Amino acid sequence: METRRTFHWLTGERWGDFERLFGPKGAYGGCWCMFWRQTQAEYNRFRGEANRQAMRAIVEAGERPGILAYLDGQPAGWMALAPRSVYGRLARARVLAALDDTPVWSITCFYIAKNYRRQGLMTALLRAAVDLVQQIPGSPRVLEGYPVEPRAGQTPDIYAYTGLASAFRKAGFVEAARRSPTRPIMRYSIPD
Repeated sequence: METRRTFHWLTGERWGDFERLFGPKGAYGGCWCMFWRQTQAEYNRFRGEANRQAMRAIVEAGERPGILAYLDGQPAGWMALAPRSVYGRLARARVLAALDDTPVWSITCFYIAKNYRRQGLMTALLRAAVDLVQQIPGSPRVLEGYPVEPRAGQTPDIYAYTGLASAFRKAGFVEAARRSPTRPIMRYSIPD
């Protein structure tokens, strides 16, 4: 029997699914996908419940902070996707500094539930992002990600939270820059 995959923006109606996916620990150590939005001091101070509340406030304000993946109706994966301007940490990261003044959607984080890993869901989320972004009139036409490209062997799941370069390539992204041996900047340009 084939698994049915669907993808949706995280909205208030889907908050319960997001909480269920992230579990009581907020995915990775109380992050609740706030790491790229905060300074290191803020992140250290707000880990856990405060981060959960901060992400909920973002969703309740009507922002779309990312995409949920569902397999047969169950929340299975997440990808953070928002305009680069909301991710202050990117602006402060020398290796990930803006390439140019092109407005981009930044893909900063993935979380795939343990039971659904290594099934191509990261690539599927990337492809879904292209489709969902195209439906927003006037939105930036470039998606940009900051995956890891391991030097050798398999990367432990915790270190692949920004994605794997191989998944980005499978989804049609191309390398736009590389300021670090293991951290390419990948882009996908949506045709007009």
